[in-house]
Amino acid sequence: MGSMIRFLAAAALSLCAGAALAAEDKISVTDLAGRTVEVPKHVERILLGEGRQIYIVAALDRENPIGRIAGWKDEFERSDLDTYRLYQAKFPGIDAIPDIGDPEEGTFNTEQAIALKPDVLFLLLGQKPAAEESGLIKTLEGAGIATVFIDFRDEPFTNTEPSVRLFGQILGRQDRAEDFIAFYRQQLDLVLGRLSKADAPKPKVMIERAAGTGWGAECCASFGDENFGRMVRMAGGTNIAAGLIPGAFGVLNPEQVTVANPDVVIATGANWSQFVPDGGWVGLGPDADQAKAKERLAALVRRPAYTGVKAVADGRVHAIWHQFYDSPYQFVGVQQIAKWLHPDLFADLDPEATFRTLHERFLPIPYRPGYWVSLAPAG
Repeated sequence: MGSMIRFLAAAALSLCAGAALAAEDKISVTDLAGRTVEVPKHVERILLGEGRQIYIVAALDRENPIGRIAGWKDEFERSDLDTYRLYQAKFPGIDAIPDIGDPEEGTFNTEQAIALKPDVLFLLLGQKPAAEESGLIKTLEGAGIATVFIDFRDEPFTNTEPSVRLFGQILGRQDRAEDFIAFYRQQLDLVLGRLSKADAPKPKVMIERAAGTGWGAECCASFGDENFGRMVRMAGGTNIAAGLIPGAFGVLNPEQVTVANPDVVIATGANWSQFVPDGGWVGLGPDADQAKAKERLAALVRRPAYTGVKAVADGRVHAIWHQFYDSPYQFVGVQQIAKWLHPDLFADLDPEATFRTLHERFLPIPYRPGYWVSLAPAG
């Protein structure tokens, strides 16, 4: 009997020691949903709920950004083909990353995700309701896989810094994350600081989301007071859709655009040849064909919504890379929009140099211009 008691006591001590050791191998983080999540201290394999999260993974894991990506939602190539090709050229293994689907679209492959043996799954805040409703978070938790929510899209100017910090903590790149955040703040302050001291007018701006794709409506998908809508406000403009679209994304009818009579029109564009091959979208991104982009942009503002609009008459029509809307690089977009809205106030600001510096300091791919385009004034 005494030997049995000693055996059970030893076993209990062993279990406690094992639990203590396991606890020592974990760290606790607070994600953007306010959840406290335990993740391994040394994360080796991750899943990305959106492939474009590579924008921050690459900034933190510059030497081999795909090395820890065990699987992802495979929209990166379709959403941003030109950038994908730059990564593909340097890291050909990117083509072999498995597609895990998207809980928001009902395509997430839970069995495959578990079989890939990841340590952590990063999801967008917008994917949270579907992930909870399907039981995905609990299922992965039961398999020892942590789920962490981040956000570069719904409220980017509130959530980018904590999201970058989360990636830094989990990937063991805290110093690199803080360097990125410092650069982010410095570049954003070049706009915010100057505007705070200037008594500058606030031109009315129409931002057309993914113009020419037909997503949502032929015309005119736009932004409320978040995302690109917030960028307009931060750049010293008045977003005409702010009081018409609740939340971040929505649609204006053409008459609303015409009546608002914006001073400036900005369309968002990218190389969507794999999404909408026959669309009238403005192809922007690294090495974009500027002449073709201008032709597409000119065609877009010939639609009825822009008939007689001041921005068109004055030649204040522009297009900007759509992916600023869902990446930690949106401060570059703010700089460019500020330059369009207040050309005299920001005559010395060089967003091209800002984006080039970001690539040189943080990213593994070379900088190639092509992220924005403007129409020349008529006449």
